[in-house]
Amino acid sequence: MSVKVDVKYKDGSKIFMTSDNHFSHKNIIEFCNRPFNSVEEMNEKMIENWNKVVPDDGLVFHLGDFGWGGYQEYKKIREQLNGKIILIKGNHDWRNGCQSEAQYNELFEFSTQQLLIEIEGRKVYLNHVPFLCYGGTYRDPKGLVYQCHGHVHLSKKNPKGLDIQRVLKYEFPTQYDVGVDFNNYTPISWLDINFKIQTQIKENKNMKIWMEKSK
Repeated sequence: MSVKVDVKYKDGSKIFMTSDNHFSHKNIIEFCNRPFNSVEEMNEKMIENWNKVVPDDGLVFHLGDFGWGGYQEYKKIREQLNGKIILIKGNHDWRNGCQSEAQYNELFEFSTQQLLIEIEGRKVYLNHVPFLCYGGTYRDPKGLVYQCHGHVHLSKKNPKGLDIQRVLKYEFPTQYDVGVDFNNYTPISWLDINFKIQTQIKENKNMKIWMEKSK
């Protein structure tokens, strides 16, 4: 039985992903050792980075923890960002975000907890948190299924992340953290994500052995 894909995109050239901006969240600066002196500086820099790479007609999948402070803060930030945004809700969106689906639908194309999309023929699970296991990680190399996630706040200055470090060592090479802490506080393009995952696959010894056996 085939897995149902929610949305298919034939062209991924204007698709981007990001996660865990935590716009207007003052404490995240200390928690994640971010290089900002104030929440205002953090917001300004991340908005600037976003608009440098995302065109007006771009599509951004935001994989959760968009901001802090409820609807008004979300609205103030959203109005400054380029492109269309689909929100995959994270734990902070549920606790500190908008108060209703109507508010989310006003600011974003739509919001949901999880998506399985297809970009240029490649299936990609989108979820705020990394999966410990998921279907399609080991199959025909051309049919490998990716997973993009956030939540873990990995960075060079915060190499252990905030949590679930014990789980991360089990990540597949087909998974990638699109969180801002791991990607220079900037959305990452689908083209770069695909390149990075393909590089991870080639460099992973277990994956290389499996792929050789699968020929």
